[in-house]
Amino acid sequence: MTDSSALDPEDRKIVTLARSARARNGVPEGAAVRDETGRTYVAGTVALDSLKLSALQTAVAMAVASGATSLEAAAVVTEAEAPSDADRAAVRDLGGAGTPVLVAGPDGTVRTTVTAG
Repeated sequence: MTDSSALDPEDRKIVTLARSARARNGVPEGAAVRDETGRTYVAGTVALDSLKLSALQTAVAMAVASGATSLEAAAVVTEAEAPSDADRAAVRDLGGAGTPVLVAGPDGTVRTTVTAG
């Protein structure tokens, strides 16, 4: 586990935003990404009959739709131990293989950091 208080303040911010999105919307996952200018995009899981997106995929899509050209970091709050391959691919597509993905539990404690690669 990673002591969340030891995180860079900007990384702590995206974990907090992801946790808030999960709680506010009552969804299985919350996510946030930070683009190359420092802007953040926050999302929860999308589960419609015609559209299924993880929170991280939705946050990346929101960044792209808003004109982001790269990502500095991503965070997901989930019960899962690690982001799915599809989630990592979405982050990699916009941010590159070295983009860090912070994985936190529902309490906001960062369990691990992986790269999108």
